[in-house]
Amino acid sequence: MEEISIREASLNDVVQLQEIGRQTFFETFSESNSQENMKKYLEEGFSIERLTAELTDQNAAFYFAELEGKVIGYLKLNSGQSQTELKDDQALEIERIYVSKEFHGKKVGQALYDKAIQVAEQTKASYVWLGVWEENPRAISFYKKNGFVEFDKHIFKLGDEEQTDIMMKLQLPRK
Repeated sequence: MEEISIREASLNDVVQLQEIGRQTFFETFSESNSQENMKKYLEEGFSIERLTAELTDQNAAFYFAELEGKVIGYLKLNSGQSQTELKDDQALEIERIYVSKEFHGKKVGQALYDKAIQVAEQTKASYVWLGVWEENPRAISFYKKNGFVEFDKHIFKLGDEEQTDIMMKLQLPRK
């Protein structure tokens, strides 16, 4: 397999971001959620307007995983006031790591995760945190394997349904 490359996404990539965002969210969660809730979330959560606002936010960054020029996954990081919760200046939030289903198990998620840790170290964050759906055992075990520990729970609304996310964090070593 060719080398997976990671690059930061810019405003010019908004359509590609919308495509990979909708595709991977749908692949990950469509079986566990109603069609109406999925449709609404995919339309609103991945609208061009919303993604444009996120791409131009100074405290948020998107990275694409690419293979032979094709986007196969992405990462979204938030710092400062752009974090969905906590809003701790010492922290970096991994809001999303999503990989196309056909590339699961091929170290794409790990490459995106490694990029997140690299950014955290560059920005001198003291810890990285994230929320992961309690019914996504694959993701939970991935983060545990990478040293994350559970510290709280929060509610994620998908349409009219409330779901519980497990909040996990990783303390970074002081350099």
